[in-house]
Amino acid sequence: MVEQHACSLSDDVITDLQPSWQTVLRLGIFPQFTDVHLLVLRTALETDDPRLLQGATTVPPPLQCVRDWPCEAACILGFCGWQGGDLKTVSEVEEAFGQMCFEGDRLLGEPAAVRHLLNWFDSAPRDEMRGRDRLLPPLP
Repeated sequence: MVEQHACSLSDDVITDLQPSWQTVLRLGIFPQFTDVHLLVLRTALETDDPRLLQGATTVPPPLQCVRDWPCEAACILGFCGWQGGDLKTVSEVEEAFGQMCFEGDRLLGEPAAVRHLLNWFDSAPRDEMRGRDRLLPPLP
């Protein structure tokens, strides 16, 4: 499979030879994360936390009938908001996910740019997805 590479997402940002999902993560998502979010993600990757979900946004799914249920698992963006913040319910995690996607797209100057990260995260084999050297910035 050939990975897509971003050549440029804006006039100020040149990202030669970097997969699109990494550009999205580093320039669109990480600027929104606190140190707590990064620590929560790092721990989940190191321990293979089953609550870090691939292929869906939340468990239970974000349906009206379960919106007030406690969240049990979430995707990379939802997980960080849920475990690294004060989010409890499916609807809270889903709303935070949407806001993070919107802000990521705004930061990157490209509609639906976050899809590159989400598509990679959902389709990557779990061991590859957990390769935190590819996902996380080095610790200071």
